[in-house]
Amino acid sequence: MTMTHQEKRILGAFYGQALGDAMGMPSELWPRSRVKQHFGWIDRFLPGPAENNAACYFGRAEFTDDTSMALALADAIVSHEGEINAETIGANILRWAEAFDAFNKNVLGPTSKIALRALQNGTPVAELENNGMTNGAAMRVSPLGCLLPARDLDAFIEAVALASSPTHKSDVAIAGATAIAWAVSRAIEGASWLTIRDELPAIARAAQEKRVTTFSASMAARIELALQVATQGRGVESTLQQIYDLVGTGTGTIESVPAAIAMVELAATDPNRCAILCANLGGDTDTIGAMAVAICGALQGIDGIDPQLKAELDAANGLDFTHYSRAFVRFRQQREAVYADA
Repeated sequence: MTMTHQEKRILGAFYGQALGDAMGMPSELWPRSRVKQHFGWIDRFLPGPAENNAACYFGRAEFTDDTSMALALADAIVSHEGEINAETIGANILRWAEAFDAFNKNVLGPTSKIALRALQNGTPVAELENNGMTNGAAMRVSPLGCLLPARDLDAFIEAVALASSPTHKSDVAIAGATAIAWAVSRAIEGASWLTIRDELPAIARAAQEKRVTTFSASMAARIELALQVATQGRGVESTLQQIYDLVGTGTGTIESVPAAIAMVELAATDPNRCAILCANLGGDTDTIGAMAVAICGALQGIDGIDPQLKAELDAANGLDFTHYSRAFVRFRQQREAVYADA
């Protein structure tokens, strides 16, 4: 059966998420100087080095908690026939964390760990504070971008907030997750990167100001800064260094989401090049890669992802993402039909 353009873009987003995550895994949470010293230049899948206490659990081309949590979100959406159920999302993430022994490994961010411990103890999602500012919501949000048409911004932000709520409820976490999900959604609709790039600061501002819970810097302003750094750079190496120095590549949403958007720009939306550039960036490389390459994959579709890299991902992770693309294209069309009838 021939895939539609929409399904190819959805499948591209899922594979992009995994590609950026797996390529960036070996260097994750290392300073840029150490990445350069240890690897030189990463241009292919590598196993996690034994001395990297975040990556040492993963083999060549294996994705990390970023994509595992994205699939936990996707599975929750599938099990509810396209609806967002926060309790099921939380339960799925917790089930993965327990099976992977994530609480005893250096793979969970502090915000997610506290939230999942509370879920483990039976606290309902609605009662959790979850006001942390780390990137756990944004790193897993790409399936939501596959699900939600980018029509009603207010409803879009509410849906992202609901899906994020098992671990993250802060304004900046929701703003970052909304920006990534919106970029994926607009790409699936066929919008150009130039158009999406121009929209993102206003989208991020609307999401951050909807319910202010922190005194964070402005996500909109940081996205604009990141795009400025990427577009005005004089070469790949110096631009990567400027993104690292000025935008930041840490686990905070306020650094990693703008950095990911800068990387889409720097890679000219090529998912394969973007994965490699993110892996060599330093900092939260797997998460920045997961977010950035999910956007590139949605823009270029599955045909834009190197078949050899795709085959390696399939072999290493034992997953067929067409299970998701078939379901999500159906769910999305159902939602689009509701807007068409309104």
